[in-house]
Parts: sequence; structure tokens; C-alpha cells
Amino acid sequence: MSSTLLEVTRAAHEEVERLERLIVKDLQNEPPSSKDRLFQSHRVRHMIDTVAATTEKLIEVYEDKDNARKDEIAALGGQTATGTNVFSAFYDRLKEIREYHRKHPAARVVDANEEYEALLKEEPQIEFSGEEAFGRYLDLHELYHQYINVKFGEPIEYSAYLDVFSQPERISRKLKLTRQYKEYLENIVEYLVYFFQRTEPLQDLDRIFAKVEGDFEEAWADNKVEGWENGVQENGHAPLQNTAIDLDYYSSVEELMEVGPEKLKEALAALGLKSGGTVQQRAERLFLTKHTPLDKLDKKHFAKGSRGSEQNGVVAVQQMDNGKDIALMEAKLKKLCSLLEETITRTKENVEKKQALTYEEMEAEREEEETQADTESDDDEQQIYNPLKLPMGWDGKPIPYWLYKLHGLGQEFKCEICGNHSYWGRRAFERHFKEWRHQHGMRCLGIPNTKNFNEITSIQEAQELWERIQERQGLNKWRPDLEEEYEDREGNIYNKKTYTDLQRQGLI
Repeated sequence: MSSTLLEVTRAAHEEVERLERLIVKDLQNEPPSSKDRLFQSHRVRHMIDTVAATTEKLIEVYEDKDNARKDEIAALGGQTATGTNVFSAFYDRLKEIREYHRKHPAARVVDANEEYEALLKEEPQIEFSGEEAFGRYLDLHELYHQYINVKFGEPIEYSAYLDVFSQPERISRKLKLTRQYKEYLENIVEYLVYFFQRTEPLQDLDRIFAKVEGDFEEAWADNKVEGWENGVQENGHAPLQNTAIDLDYYSSVEELMEVGPEKLKEALAALGLKSGGTVQQRAERLFLTKHTPLDKLDKKHFAKGSRGSEQNGVVAVQQMDNGKDIALMEAKLKKLCSLLEETITRTKENVEKKQALTYEEMEAEREEEETQADTESDDDEQQIYNPLKLPMGWDGKPIPYWLYKLHGLGQEFKCEICGNHSYWGRRAFERHFKEWRHQHGMRCLGIPNTKNFNEITSIQEAQELWERIQERQGLNKWRPDLEEEYEDREGNIYNKKTYTDLQRQGLI
């Protein structure tokens, strides 16, 4: 059995070297499409994981805790110095090695070219939902429905949720300490981590999070975590996290009395203290907690039914630890959102675009994307030489330079209404006034996208023109006194004002 140990060691070293060569060869190939690039990243990640697992096994062999490797090396020299049993030992080991390879045919040396062809053409199975479009967009619909149905959320559209989900500082600290918010935060961080691992498999997320945790610990110790600035006070106990009262802003009991009896009662009840008495008594009782920890307060200040100062101090520390865990998850959420910033932007644009399209247009666009994806995957030609970065024509090749100059595709037009988006060429600029991006911008300004606003790209100019149009429409409104007509018995026609005046004078 000892001879097989050296053979296993040799095979493991060979596998590590072969995988390293395959990783280099795979990374030397430039993927023709984003889909192929994702496949390449997952292939390389799988090979790296295999190398790491094999290396761990080699470390265990070289540590030789059971002395099996030491015995094997000793057996290589034979049993005697004269060499009497050297050949018999050699043939015994040869027999064991042959028996090992007969039972483990996969351990035999294979041709590197065959291994290269088999592994580099592999397409790993990656799970993406239809909304994610193979990693192009985020699918936050489930988290969105969870957000709008809880107390800390707000009833907003999905497109607006994509702007606010990465901003936890918008939510008050009182609502952050609830169990629902912690579960929601755990779910959204878990999804973003899973999405990042599928789209960026070569990134070391553990190392990134280790850096985030280190920076967070320093900021928490310095009381500089955004939204949690009063997370730890100098006296060592948790702040009034369940109330809106910050005792750092009050230097006397008289100033604290101005808060009002109701807020003082809520703050005292949150700490388990007596909440009765006059406004001054409540303020004095609450002001004691500014410089004295809860566990050192006299028991007479605590309400009946509470477990005493020691238990209240434990609860306060638990609240502080819970707040620290939530603040750390928020820091991880912000880091993930910064890493996925481009994907979040693409998701927003895709949602806004869908809102401006009909069902038929959405189906046509989906079929076009599938056709382009199939074309990219079937195209095995080399990368086209295009140093001038000219637009591609219908045949997939750069258009002629004279055609590029003729249509003015080097001329840039910016539209402030479209979010300072750039349009290249006069034709694209003129067409964009009827496209979804400009329509969405006009809708946000509350202005109808009519022909009157063609060629207008400034928000201020569009608003001024809309005001003038509204004023002009006000002058042309229906005026019944002058335009409503009446007829007398003789068939004479008068407007309403004239007819009323003649009738009052008894002339009609």
C-alpha cells in the first residue's frame, strides 16, 4: 500500500501542473461574446478550485502524520546494504503500481492536447432567471414585494425601488432594529452575493468582505459609521435607539423638558424606567442616563415588572450588538452595489425601456436579442480589425469611412432631457425624439412630447416653451359671454352679453 502513496503524490503533482497550463491557455483566448467570457470565467474558477483541493491533499501527504511516506522512502533502498533483496523489493513495488493503475485507469497519463480540447470547449451550467437575461440584469422583484409590504418600506414603483434599495441610510434607526428589517437585509445581501458569484466567479469575494469588515470595525470604534454615529456612547451603554431623543444635544433638565411629556414617556419606557410623574420628573429621570450606565442606576428608577438594572443593561448591550450586525450588513450591501453599479444601471434602463414599449415591441426586441446571441455564439472568426472604431454595417463589418463622414457619425449631440445621453450623427439625433429615453424624460418633466418640442434638448427651454403654450391656450379658451349666441323672436342673432342687456332693458 505504501508504493501507491508515492504514485498518488506523483499523479496529484501532474494534475496540478496540467491544470495550471490549461488555465493559462484558456485565458490567452479572447472570448468573442459576453456569454463565452462568462463560460471561460467559470471554467477557470472550477480549475482553480480543483488545484486548491488537490494541493490540500498534497499538504496532508507531506505532513506525513502516520509516517507512511517515511516508510515508503526507506523501502526504496532495499532491506540490506549488499542489495540481496533490492530486486525483489523493486518487482514487488512494480507489481503494486501496476495493480493500482489497473484499478484506477483515470490516474494514467493522458495526452495534454486531448485534455485541452475537452476542457476548453466545456460550457458550464449557470443558473439565471429569465429576468436576469444571463447576468445582464438584476431580478429584485421578490425583494421589491417584500419591501413594499413592511413598515420600513414605502409603496413605490419597481423602477423607483432600484434607486433606493442601495441606500439604507434613508430608513430611520428605530425601524432598522426590527426583525423584519434584519431578515430583509439578509435576503438582499444573500441575493447580491449569489448574483456576483455567478457573474464574476474569478473575484475573491471573501477578501473583499474582509477588507469591508476591517474598515467597518475602525469606523464603528471611531463612531463614524453613516447612520449609526451614536452607536456606542462613552459611558459604554447603548444609546436611546428606540427614541428620537439624543441626550448629547441637551445640557440641562430644563432643555430636555422642552421635548414634551409624550416623547419623554416613550424614551423612559424603552429603557424600562418609570414613565410617570410630571414633565420635570420624567426629564430628570431620563437625564440621569446621560452620564450613568443603566446597570449602575438605582433600582427605584425602574418600572415595576422589570428585571432590574442588571437585566436592562444586558438588553441594552444586546440592542447595541444587534445594531452593529445590521450596520455591518449595510456596509456589505453598499460594497456589493458599488461592485454591481453597471449592472444596476443597465437594470434601471431596461425597466424604463419596457415601460415605454408595447407588448409587440417587447416580443420583437426579445427575438432580436436571441438572434444576436445565436449569431455571436456561431461566429468563430477572428476579431475584426477596426482601429477607427467605425460602426458595424449589416454584414457585421465596419462601414466605409466616407459613409461615416457623409452621415456625420463623428458629430456628437447631447440631450439634457435624456440625462445628457450622447447621440452620434444627425439622423440618430432626430430619431431619438420619438424613442423611449426622450419620452421618459419628457414624462418626468410633466410635458407632452409633441412636435412643438422637436430639436429642444434643454430642460429649461422645454419648460419655458410649455409655459408659453399654456398661456396661449388660456387666451383662446371658450368665453361664453362673447361667443355663446342667442336668437330673438324676429330671428336676430346676439351674443349672450348683448342679449342679456337688451332683455333687462325690456327691448326684447
